[in-house]
Amino acid sequence: MGQVSVTLNGRTYRLECGEGEESHLIALSEYLGSHVESMKHKFGQVGDDRLILMASLMVTDELWEARRQLQELKVNLVELRRDRSDADDTAKMVRADLAETISAAADRLEMLNQRVANGAGGGNPTRR
Repeated sequence: MGQVSVTLNGRTYRLECGEGEESHLIALSEYLGSHVESMKHKFGQVGDDRLILMASLMVTDELWEARRQLQELKVNLVELRRDRSDADDTAKMVRADLAETISAAADRLEMLNQRVANGAGGGNPTRR
């Protein structure tokens, strides 16, 4: 089991953590410590408990905002996937219609080609 010492508002706390998690725990405590210092500059020395509570509430507010944004992104992603699926379905229909139109045009061209071939070979020659 790992152990780290962190200092918040001039007080040192000894904490245990999982092996290999020491640097992460130190980074978290430094982040919280920066908020504690911010609160101390704003409100003065109002006591360790109150400063740590206020800083913790600020960090929790950041977490809640990040969660709200994540939920909003998930909703947007679902909508984008639905829109893409609709666009894919539309594209398939357009391709099918286009293929049908091209096939019909090819059939008409073939019919015209046969008429021209039949008319040129055995019809009445026109004199000018």
